[in-house]
Amino acid sequence: MIRADDIVIAPPAHDEPFDPRRFFDPQTPVELEIGCGKGGFLLDRARAHPQIGFVGIEWANKYFKYAADRMARWNLRNVRLMRADARHVVLNSLVDDCLGALHVYHPDPWPKKRHHKRRLFQRDFVEAAVTALHGGGLWRVQTDHEEYFQVIRDLLDQHPLLRQVPFDSDESAAPNTNFEIKYVRDGRTIYRFAVQKHP
Repeated sequence: MIRADDIVIAPPAHDEPFDPRRFFDPQTPVELEIGCGKGGFLLDRARAHPQIGFVGIEWANKYFKYAADRMARWNLRNVRLMRADARHVVLNSLVDDCLGALHVYHPDPWPKKRHHKRRLFQRDFVEAAVTALHGGGLWRVQTDHEEYFQVIRDLLDQHPLLRQVPFDSDESAAPNTNFEIKYVRDGRTIYRFAVQKHP
């Protein structure tokens, strides 16, 4: 059995390169989830795909600790968790061509106009994330916020290296996040979008 401490990894120092592949066997494809919360999606996907390495980044310490304990209870050796500012990691540390997939589900919409600058999805973030994806890599996004969804879709649509693909490309692609469960129960519309980087 593994412990939560075995799953937790330290965030990179300022401007230190971060290659998530180093935590797994060579040749293991790696997927990253930004804002993994309590780890519902990571748990399901890591159990369904033991041949893939998964890294989750979460800032909220309460959720981060819960997710780490959860992965340890399931003895998931193909998951690592980091408590960090994901935007900073992607912009300043994530190395090129290291990800087979990127998952961003229900990012904070910062709905007030004066707070839009705090949103995760900005042109510089999209550019850095695309650089981190290897050719053929997938990027899946989900939100319940229609206006933010339009912003996200436009940013991804306009990138020359990305093309839209069906969101549910395999049986374990659909998220199982706390937000999704709550919002579906409340009858909210869930907006989903997926793109693939040109090989």
